[in-house]
Amino acid sequence: MAQASGMDPLVDIEDERPKWDNKLQYLLSCIGFAVGLGNIWRFPYLCHTHGGGAFLIPYFIALVFEGIPLFYIELAIGQRLRRGSIGVWKTISPYLGGVGLGCFSVSFLVSLYYNTILLWVLWFFLNSFQHPLPWSTCPLDLNRTGFVQECQSSGTVSYFWYRQTLNITSDISNTGTIQWKLFLCLVACWTTVYLCVIRGIESTGKVIYFTALFPYLVLTIFLIRGLTLPGATEGLTYLFTPNMKILQNPRVWLDAATQIFFSLSLAFGGHIAFASYNQPRNNCEKDAVTIALVNSMTSLYASITIFSIMGFKASNDYGRCLDRNILSLINEFDFPELSISRDEYPSVLMYLNATQPERVARLPLKTCHLEDFLDKSASGPGLAFIVFTEAVLHMPGASVWSVLFFGMLFTLGLSSMFGNMEGVITPLFDMGILPKGVPKETMTGVVCFICFLSAICFTLQSGSYWLEIFDSFAASLNLIIFAFMEVVGVIHVYGIKRNIFPQERRSSIQAGYRLPVCSCPSCPHCGSLELLWLSYCSSTDRGGRTHIWKVL
Repeated sequence: MAQASGMDPLVDIEDERPKWDNKLQYLLSCIGFAVGLGNIWRFPYLCHTHGGGAFLIPYFIALVFEGIPLFYIELAIGQRLRRGSIGVWKTISPYLGGVGLGCFSVSFLVSLYYNTILLWVLWFFLNSFQHPLPWSTCPLDLNRTGFVQECQSSGTVSYFWYRQTLNITSDISNTGTIQWKLFLCLVACWTTVYLCVIRGIESTGKVIYFTALFPYLVLTIFLIRGLTLPGATEGLTYLFTPNMKILQNPRVWLDAATQIFFSLSLAFGGHIAFASYNQPRNNCEKDAVTIALVNSMTSLYASITIFSIMGFKASNDYGRCLDRNILSLINEFDFPELSISRDEYPSVLMYLNATQPERVARLPLKTCHLEDFLDKSASGPGLAFIVFTEAVLHMPGASVWSVLFFGMLFTLGLSSMFGNMEGVITPLFDMGILPKGVPKETMTGVVCFICFLSAICFTLQSGSYWLEIFDSFAASLNLIIFAFMEVVGVIHVYGIKRNIFPQERRSSIQAGYRLPVCSCPSCPHCGSLELLWLSYCSSTDRGGRTHIWKVL
């Protein structure tokens, strides 16, 4: 393998390369890329299914020894060599050019279906301006004498998602037709992305102030409202009650490491591209720690917000379950109306079971436990488009809360799309695909148009199946392998002892403050082994495959 020992160029195009207007713009862009939909709909699910507060132990261990060191490597090489992913790895060694090309390819593929999620979000966002919300009731049947049977059996929210939005086919072999409402939303989403990234960081740097900060405003509004709702305390207690025994399960540690890896958007090339627009003297160590901690704290903040609302939904469903049972008792035993309260129901049922067990046994009584309703959580689209959407229906002013929720999801996804597109467009510019006289807007437009054409398949009735296939096989394992190759390239080819930055160009750093990747040469090797282990688990455990679009 060609060594890079004599190569340490500060690129000649340094003065020509665009630069961030200010440090905040850069930080918000990296945070917007890292903080995505997975912070809202993946981390809370993992936290409550893997021991509540106990899950935070492997999560923060993975953050310190896997996430931050790898994240720092990406920021450092991008800032040091001032190129996109392909140019960086070719500069380190011609033999590593395939790593950059792989990161470029994965960013392209992920952009296709990640923007598909945004079109679903946009569709729900537009429908949220109706009152009542279209998923609050079942539509009338063809005879207009009753409601559609499929909706009554599946539920209003599930029917709106699977039938009125996706109009999903029975399986992938039945392709179906293009859903034109989704096609138009896809046009709108790619047009929005193009207008935002049309001039690279010069345009995204302006938009990012809104797209990165607006979700925190909405989360805060939801948190304040959620904490005032009945059942919020039960939801938060259920979320964070620690179960230390579950830490003996290797799957918990695997999910923690995977969540850290993918939620920081490592190995996509977007962070390398963003860092390449920095000044060479920028303190990227501090940036790596700051962005990684903000990403993790956002996940915790979102978990508190989500489960305060989910506790309200569970409490509401629990109350309705009790009401149905109470109504059955009142009708069967001719009790006066409203004679049995929810608090009195257990004692009344116990008394009737003791005195008239046969009559009670004939009743269609349901088992009502609050914990059972709290258990009905979900991740990915199941949380966003079904569970949380149903919870919003029970809140006063449901349309307003729905607009805020899906508006927040859209801006979260849009910020992540900026990073994905930078991971595609920046390497193309660095390689000089088009002559210098061709405007940047043209290159960006061509890339977005190609992505749009490639993503049309996701607007078919079978589109959600195709999205699952892309997500299962196009990114997860590939990203882990590319990250492993990044670690090997920096340690064994570029040289970890060179600290990526020459001493005279390194910004002042407080004495004694060094990341594990700098202070402990074995730490990156441990990260490499961990990544290989993740690769093995991802390839052998098909049932537990990580889905990128649920984590990003």
